[in-house]
Amino acid sequence: MSIDFELRKFRAHEIAEITGGVLYRYGNDADSRDVTGIATDSREVKAGTMFCAICGQNVDGHDYIPVAVGNGAACVLCEKEPVNTEGDFCAVVVEDTIKAIGKLAAYYRGLSRAKFVAVTGSVGKTTTKEFISAVLSAKYRTHKSKGNQNNELGLPLSIFGISPKDQVVVLEMGMSALGEIEYMTKIARPDIAVITNIGTSHLASLGTRENICRAKMEIREGLENDSRLILNGDEPLLVRQWEQLGKRPVLISIHNHEGDFRAVNIRQKSDCIVYDMLYNEKAYTNMEIPVIGKHNVYNSLAAFAVGTMLGLSDEEIREGVQQFEKVEKRLNIYDVAGITVIDDCYNASPESMRAALDVLISVAAKKSARPAALIGDMLELGDYSRLMHDELGQQIARKQVQKLFCFGSMADVVAEAAIKNGIRAENVCVVVDSGDPGTMADMILDTLGPGDVLLVKASRGIAAERVIEAMRNRQNKKK
Repeated sequence: MSIDFELRKFRAHEIAEITGGVLYRYGNDADSRDVTGIATDSREVKAGTMFCAICGQNVDGHDYIPVAVGNGAACVLCEKEPVNTEGDFCAVVVEDTIKAIGKLAAYYRGLSRAKFVAVTGSVGKTTTKEFISAVLSAKYRTHKSKGNQNNELGLPLSIFGISPKDQVVVLEMGMSALGEIEYMTKIARPDIAVITNIGTSHLASLGTRENICRAKMEIREGLENDSRLILNGDEPLLVRQWEQLGKRPVLISIHNHEGDFRAVNIRQKSDCIVYDMLYNEKAYTNMEIPVIGKHNVYNSLAAFAVGTMLGLSDEEIREGVQQFEKVEKRLNIYDVAGITVIDDCYNASPESMRAALDVLISVAAKKSARPAALIGDMLELGDYSRLMHDELGQQIARKQVQKLFCFGSMADVVAEAAIKNGIRAENVCVVVDSGDPGTMADMILDTLGPGDVLLVKASRGIAAERVIEAMRNRQNKKK
């Protein structure tokens, strides 16, 4: 990735001061060149760029310093002094390249006059970020994290993409361990922070939902005294946390009557959700969001709350919500061989699986169709994995899914639980090798027919979209 600095340019000695690095000069007048941008890929370096040499699991960026300098790098941010590299450039040597990028991003954030909004949570971070961005764009020039650029490297890179014209910045924060969100929030220093929910993702690394809650609540560490915190008021763990804080946050809710922004009278339509919102002792009727799934009500409520805090009118918020664009591989619906496919391949957790199953049953009921599900493994559940896949199989049976396709190493667990709880064995197909999407696609096309509705959902590592692609390929060969 390569990003141009729009807020200001740097000199190498300034970068050394900000990051606490040691400056080395190579060639004539190396430090007289402006550093005009940043890149983490040597192939994307151009004249004036600072190349960041990052040590990855499979690749060491230091090996590509000569390529970066050859492409015109004005500066190299690295963890050891470059060798066998010719050219006019500077090197800033630091203990940890990613941490140094974070220090520079924290400085860069201070150059912007925009309002900063940060979003975290176990489920719905990216969708909530997109809802908030859509709403705020109705009034303000808005910059947002691209994709799910939400980790210790991605968040700083998102900050470097800010322009002088941006009035609001919306950032996403993910994590896999304690301390990571604290690190990112201290870089971003948000004016408004949102925690969507507490789920069971990352149990493998954090052990309990209480620890996951602690990790998400770290977002408070970057808040100033006048900053605002928005929480899901229907999550007991979050409610208990803020009750111990003293300062009451803003609550979004469906069930909790103390919610500041509360959705009632929720109606699921074929291609949207409509609900009434209670806020500040006033009812806002017929709030329409252009997505399906009751869980998206929470995501949109967060956007309404942020929009209200930043001075948008009811009309502007409604207009902004209508500009929301679905995230790729998240509850997108299309036809494959006459089968209505609900593509929700982006990721999966026990919570998002339940929400997706609700959508499946709702869509199938409206079409008077058979509900079917391709379920892949939910990853990062650690010692809880077998238990939660067993519970998933039970839920699938209770939802009365009529055809079940289990895909991945936990496929037998899901299938066995579903059969024990009422799904007939002949209606369950299993492929334990997630590297064989073709066989899974064949089973689906041999079992389902035009008019059926198929949910496809699994954790990102399973890449269940390969099954959909294999289904398409098989159909194309028949034409």
